[in-house]
Amino acid sequence: MRAAAFEQPGPPEVLRLLDLPEPQAGPGQVRVRVKYAGVQPFDAGLRGGWRPPYAEVKLPQIPGNEFAGIVDQGTDEVPPGTEVLGFSVFNAYAEYIVVPADQVTPKPAGVPWEVAGGFTAGWQTARLALSALGVGPGDTVLINGAAGSTGTAGVQLASLLGATVLGTASPANQDYVRSLGAIPLVYGEGLADRVRAAAPQGITAAVDGAGGAALETSLALVEDRKRIITLVEHARIEELGLGSIQGQRSAAALAELIDLYATGRTTWLIRRVYPLAEAADAHREIETGHGRGKIVLSIED
Repeated sequence: MRAAAFEQPGPPEVLRLLDLPEPQAGPGQVRVRVKYAGVQPFDAGLRGGWRPPYAEVKLPQIPGNEFAGIVDQGTDEVPPGTEVLGFSVFNAYAEYIVVPADQVTPKPAGVPWEVAGGFTAGWQTARLALSALGVGPGDTVLINGAAGSTGTAGVQLASLLGATVLGTASPANQDYVRSLGAIPLVYGEGLADRVRAAAPQGITAAVDGAGGAALETSLALVEDRKRIITLVEHARIEELGLGSIQGQRSAAALAELIDLYATGRTTWLIRRVYPLAEAADAHREIETGHGRGKIVLSIED
């Protein structure tokens, strides 16, 4: 099968199109012929040499931990021919992926394939973060990096939970953040003052998707540090006494989240689609840290 993989860690150009053996599903597993796969900073970090403590990297390694496609080796519960979206740790940048059957959920008929392929990570991360913070009615939540994929999901989910949401983004993305349901704010110098002016009642929780000065602003504004979660500066969580994500992604949660999209209660922006052969270019773009919405790979192009 064709796959975008790296044989040694390094800059984006180490990610190349390779011919690799097709994986085969075992008991309790499904094999999916992938149509689209999402691209994340997690994938770029992996390619660059970062190693997650909970999974083993085997070279050549295929990145990618979210995907959508059609099951071609299935189970009684998920038979061949089922259109699904799902998640893994690695291996989604490929024509085929094998995962446990409980890591996929059926794709609703009206959901575009490119949306399904890049849906899982941002929405499940945002859901887990907001759940860990206990966000609900009466909260005022600051989301740093609100135009990115996790920020886009977080703004909408926090609003659905009944919270007032403020979202930081670049000047070009202010209208976009407003369209999601947040009060948009430009990040950078003076952010804390802008937040205080926009939310004189105070900030009760924060999700930091930017790090640096944005995280410092959250620290200055949120009284209870356990109600701050950073998705970027993991090494500082214990030192600062911040909250942390609890629990794992699940197919049941993913089914609920994609239903919100399928029934028109949320929206999802695909920023750009790259063919599999241009995965390195997709990584270059994701590493800029800018832009709105989601980058995905088309596996079939």
